[in-house]
Amino acid sequence: MPGPVKTEGIVLRSMRYGEADRILHLYTPQLGRIGAIAKGVRRARSRFGGRLEPFFRLQLDLHEGRGELLTVTGAQTIEAYSHLRCDARAIDAAARACDAVGRLFETGEPHPNVFNLLCRRLLLLDAGAADASPHVAGRAGALVFRLKLMLAAGLAPQLGACVCCGEHEDLVGYSGASGGVVCGACWSIYDRSVSFALDPDAYSFMTEALGQPLAEAPDAPERALGQVERAISETLEHHANVRLMPAA
Repeated sequence: MPGPVKTEGIVLRSMRYGEADRILHLYTPQLGRIGAIAKGVRRARSRFGGRLEPFFRLQLDLHEGRGELLTVTGAQTIEAYSHLRCDARAIDAAARACDAVGRLFETGEPHPNVFNLLCRRLLLLDAGAADASPHVAGRAGALVFRLKLMLAAGLAPQLGACVCCGEHEDLVGYSGASGGVVCGACWSIYDRSVSFALDPDAYSFMTEALGQPLAEAPDAPERALGQVERAISETLEHHANVRLMPAA
């Protein structure tokens, strides 16, 4: 029923609307992705200040009316991630992380683990910017984050055995259409228009990324990271009809 709503939320995107308002795309632990309007927020004396900008983690007071957009009636900052806002590379990485969440989890279905994962990614980017650690905002960290999002969405690639025959050894190819790795015997007869060769470094990166905390992004050569990104992209495009921005 329409009425007041209280929730945490991260601002995924903020857009100007009219003379003084903003439309917000928010990701919340209980309500999934929602849209809200912040009226008068762009006026000089707005009580919201600058806290309704992307990447802020907020405690929100909202009002649900008859329209699709909720109305922001109050907002308190939980975490501003202030360090990443001073680092261009961290800002870009944060924007890509928020975009990935918004595209892959675009409904009101709650996924608290996705909300927590995004909070963790922003916290790591903030800490990396504070310590001048550029690798945190690099391609490897972004790909680990995306693999964990796929796991949360039930779209994690099958890596333990060949998607065709179940073989556990000699896993040398990947098929986005089939959603996983292909063994050498099957690879020799597999349709190459829907598959590609997968280096051992790329395979190891994906298995380690899915089994380790977000902060422990494994290292891999650029060639392997390119294959990992292709595996993620082709799997999501085929099974979720989602196309993400480049990882970095």
